Amino acid sequence: MTLRREASCRCGALRAVCEGQPVRVSVCHCLACQQRTGSAFAAQARFPADRVTITGEAKVWTRIADSGNTTDYSFCPTCGSTLHYSGGNFPDWIAIPLGAFADPGFPPPKFSVWEERKHPWTVVLGDDVEHMD
Repeated sequence: MTLRREASCRCGALRAVCEGQPVRVSVCHCLACQQRTGSAFAAQARFPADRVTITGEAKVWTRIADSGNTTDYSFCPTCGSTLHYSGGNFPDWIAIPLGAFADPGFPPPKFSVWEERKHPWTVVLGDDVEHMD
């Protein structure tokens, strides 16, 4: 039996069903993620796009990074929660914020990126996390 994980926006109108384990779970300290989450960092899981089924209406906002890469952020037009995003350095993967799964048993992050933007007081991750600038 294939593992299925379900994620949703806060009001439940926009949903994602993910098949199997994520290919990458990470935290990001870049300024764009800080602005998106309203926090000092973001935590997300990435899945191959063909293993994610999205249902419900979404609004999309496209961000152009300093690199010129674009990322499409899909959010619920009712509650405003970002449920998923794609593009950027991983165009064939869909990223879903960990909080959207509402699952304390979700696999922990193994990567921490954009650490040059990391706040000095943020949480300390486990010893098995790869730290990347």
